[in-house]
Amino acid sequence: MKMDNAYKVIPWLVVGFLGGIVGTAELVSRYRDAPAGAVRTKPALFYVAINVSAALGAFALAKVFGWKFNFGDQNSASAAEWSLVILCGISAMALFRSSLFIRKVGDRDIGVGPSSFLQVFLSAADAEVDRQRAIYRSSKVSEIMKDVDYTKAVKVLPPYCIALMQSLADDAQRDLGRAVELLDKADMEAELKARTLGLELVNVFGVPVLEQAVKSLSDQIRH
Repeated sequence: MKMDNAYKVIPWLVVGFLGGIVGTAELVSRYRDAPAGAVRTKPALFYVAINVSAALGAFALAKVFGWKFNFGDQNSASAAEWSLVILCGISAMALFRSSLFIRKVGDRDIGVGPSSFLQVFLSAADAEVDRQRAIYRSSKVSEIMKDVDYTKAVKVLPPYCIALMQSLADDAQRDLGRAVELLDKADMEAELKARTLGLELVNVFGVPVLEQAVKSLSDQIRH
């Protein structure tokens, strides 16, 4: 009897796990400079918990309404069950982010449905993760780029960081190049430019790579 109950619980655990993986992947894609650090924050854990809850909620609805996959074989009940597990675990957020209809409010199109409720919590959690990461990044970049001469650093630091990486995408290199070009033309103090350069590099390479690059080039880029 206990074994039967255990087998009934396993699909729910898998659904929750898949929902958590989806939420974690979303955060990792947004905070590429330090995904592990972003995921360990309390708002991030809340964000993942919402995704887990959505997956479990979708699975519960599927059970209540009797959603089934028909494989044309009476012996494929197990396959149908696990197909439902995978669908709910991976696609729950797409289901709950859908809108029943769109209503125009002023110049904006507002989705009315589960998405309007869920997006409030997701946006709040995501914004809080971003704020915490911003505080950390500002502190670290100010420390790393202290006494760095922007005029010297802008010429050697970006290409050096690129050379350190072995699998940096071409798109990322082009975006970084455009960002550095705009920064170079910006009308701001050299010290602020140096810190902004550090932030642009952290966005692509992360804090540890920037820290090591500045340390390696210290004699060439510091005042």
